[in-house]
Amino acid sequence: MRITRTPRTAPTTRRTLLRASAATAAAGVLAAGSSPVGAAPRTRSVNAARPATPAAALKELAVGNHRWRTLHQRHPHETARVRSALVSGQSPFALILGCIDSRVPPELVFDQGLGDLMTVRSAGEVLDEAVLGSIAYGVLELGIPLVVVLGHQSCGAVAAAVHAEETGESLPAHIQYVADQIRPAIVHGQHGDARVDATVSAQVRLVRSRLARERDLAAKVAAGELAIVGARYELSTQLVHRVG
Repeated sequence: MRITRTPRTAPTTRRTLLRASAATAAAGVLAAGSSPVGAAPRTRSVNAARPATPAAALKELAVGNHRWRTLHQRHPHETARVRSALVSGQSPFALILGCIDSRVPPELVFDQGLGDLMTVRSAGEVLDEAVLGSIAYGVLELGIPLVVVLGHQSCGAVAAAVHAEETGESLPAHIQYVADQIRPAIVHGQHGDARVDATVSAQVRLVRSRLARERDLAAKVAAGELAIVGARYELSTQLVHRVG
């Protein structure tokens, strides 16, 4: 998976840079993680150690996404032996905070199997207490070394938030709550589809920065035990790339 950093539109503080240091160090590993089509299988056995560092977890995701987008999926860790072994516990190596969009299931996008990923999904990757608690559980209780905030091309939640702001219309039921949470990320220097697309990336950055400010997560990042990275999935190419 080739990692392309999208330039930040807001100034970066020294504190933010320190908190993001682990993620930045891991980015090179992710960029180098792609393997050529037809490369030898690299599937962990159920007894093998999971990726234990942010860099190793990023590399595992990179290789899996390469398999997915080149149509060489292996659908690992689905056997009866794996299912039986997982009854006694789990040790996922990454947590993906993604959108609810049916076209972006993390286990498929990264070609991972049972017990590999913990996934939390909300429209537009919106944070609330349940989402924050779920992420904290994965990192603090299960020792997951990597959190990926995964946005995606043509996000309906982002489009709805942009439309609501532009028109002043109220959205039905609890959808307005989602739009209100995305509103601070709306990019006003763009128009039309370009505004929606830019806001997708801006929302990823905003959510990632909010997670990085969580005290317990920030302590893990500072210790080099955790990386919190932003990324987006392109529906047109199936590529996952970094959003800096």
